[in-house]
Amino acid sequence: MSSYYQHHVFFCLNQRDDGSACCADHNAKAMQEYAKKRCKELGIAGGEGRVRINKAGCLNRCELGPVLVVYPEAVWYTFVDEQDIDEIIDSHLVNGKPVKRLMVDR
Repeated sequence: MSSYYQHHVFFCLNQRDDGSACCADHNAKAMQEYAKKRCKELGIAGGEGRVRINKAGCLNRCELGPVLVVYPEAVWYTFVDEQDIDEIIDSHLVNGKPVKRLMVDR
């Protein structure tokens, strides 16, 4: 059985009310919106066999945050800015080569 999407990307956008670490405190929402826009500009966003960028609630990886995960490969990344997002999109989503320097342990 294959995945509907070539790549399905989930950005944790969780905001914790207790003041503990969370992805929302690290510009995750803006980076998710940027990734979605960039994939559309590149013409890789869409339905079957394409790339889907989604928001996610807590992925229980806050200590590594901000985080995103790319399926079906289940590759977890952290990121800081748009340049990191560009590198993930260009290397992993377009060319199929995960970005080792941004990967976090499963």
